[in-house]
Amino acid sequence: MRLFKQRARTRAIRRGLAFIYGIACDPAHFADYGSDLLNCFYFIAATSRDPDLRRTARRMGRERARQWRRVWPALPSDADADTILDLMHGSLAADLLGVRDPAFKAQLQRAARNFDARDYLCFEPQHEPPPADVPDQCDGCGRWHKRGRKACRRCRRPLTMLSRYGVWYDALNRLYTASRYGVTLGAHYTDVLKWLPTLRPYRGRERDRNPDFYDSVYAVTHLIYTLNGFSRYRLDPRWLPAEFAFLQRHVATAIAMKDAEMCGELLDTLKSFGLTDADPLLRKGLDYLLAQQNGDGSWGDTDTDDDDIYARYHPTWTAIDGLRDYAWRGLRLSLPKLAPLLARLNETQASPATPKRNSTSRK
Repeated sequence: MRLFKQRARTRAIRRGLAFIYGIACDPAHFADYGSDLLNCFYFIAATSRDPDLRRTARRMGRERARQWRRVWPALPSDADADTILDLMHGSLAADLLGVRDPAFKAQLQRAARNFDARDYLCFEPQHEPPPADVPDQCDGCGRWHKRGRKACRRCRRPLTMLSRYGVWYDALNRLYTASRYGVTLGAHYTDVLKWLPTLRPYRGRERDRNPDFYDSVYAVTHLIYTLNGFSRYRLDPRWLPAEFAFLQRHVATAIAMKDAEMCGELLDTLKSFGLTDADPLLRKGLDYLLAQQNGDGSWGDTDTDDDDIYARYHPTWTAIDGLRDYAWRGLRLSLPKLAPLLARLNETQASPATPKRNSTSRK
């Protein structure tokens, strides 16, 4: 069946992917974001319905994966928890693109045991819900701080705290990746998933009075991604009714905010629930994305400083995902054994958070 505005979408996707590949070929940008960029190429190659798009993304990804392996022939002897997380993310993508390094994987697996959940996730999900006292990166000097710190040690500026939603979905993503790669991060995916009821009900934008709105959207989309294998499987809306309703409700919000990045993720995850091009909501989002592509093939703010290249390629990646069609592999969870837990979580009302522990960790 012919897709809604198929030619325009195909052309926009190709231009967007070429833009991302150009960023990935820049040595400085690849040094900073190579692991994430490999995942971009892999997921597009692995899940797209269009065979030409699959081949193009795989060719780009394999070429960049070989370069990534040359940059990282061995794990640094002084690798900290953040380095291990980044290299785990990249090495898994390189493996899946067919550029494997079993020795590097063994080094990562051994080194990962030197740290615990607090180092990797900023909290201990076995014992506590996602906390609200994890500092974000300092706006002044860019330094990260331990949990509970309120002012920057270096420049003394007040620190902004990450939202509970942000801490939660970062942990969910990291543990999902670790489970696929065979690395232990001191906790399991289910340890984080079980706190889902504490994040419900999801609030709206509330005329910009809800500071957690942005992170709540990405918490929901990344819950969907980890449950559908990053767009491999369809999900039944009955499995996640609150999340399905939230996604539907905020496509119009993303468009009103002129946020192509958010719109792309909302459309992408709604397709997983079975929405098709025949749905007016999906068509509205597709029209918006097609109208918002920049002249260089990207989406998002073209005035963003070159130092923040993530803000250039990531909105482009999510817009591509919102526009492309998927080769779904059936209706199921990425980890079928999660079904009983998910059913229990849907029956559980959010309860007051348990007392916070005085643990510390680095973001």
